[in-house]
Amino acid sequence: MTATDPSLTALAEGWWALSLLHGRIEPHVERALQAGHGLSVREYSLLNVLSRQHDGEGGHLQMKQVADAVVLSQSATTRLVTRLEDRGLLERYLCPTDRRGIYTNVTQAGLALLEEARPTHDKALRQALDEAAENPDLAPLVRAVETLKAPVPA
Repeated sequence: MTATDPSLTALAEGWWALSLLHGRIEPHVERALQAGHGLSVREYSLLNVLSRQHDGEGGHLQMKQVADAVVLSQSATTRLVTRLEDRGLLERYLCPTDRRGIYTNVTQAGLALLEEARPTHDKALRQALDEAAENPDLAPLVRAVETLKAPVPA
């Protein structure tokens, strides 16, 4: 294969379109969340992921699983958790069965902020997707996004 191989060019164009779609959506959602709730997209995502944990077998995520779910490095995830913990939105505690494990839970204040921010997030996302769908190059990606379900962290 060469750099001018048509299959590579098509692949690169698809990746570019996906990057363009993301680049249009994230800043739109970020502005709405910051203005309305003082949350970044990453903070909202972290609260959302952690709010889905439950007590019992397999109910808590390890920090690596959390990092994967919010698409950050483990060190960046730790810094993000610390910021939200300092704001009283998260709390950390030791795993009762493995004292080396540290879990993070969303506090009642964090859950309340998440529920308050969810309609803002969803409305901003819908607006950004609707705007992107007007671009014929992005419309197929928008349709694909609309049918996807988030994977469960492994």
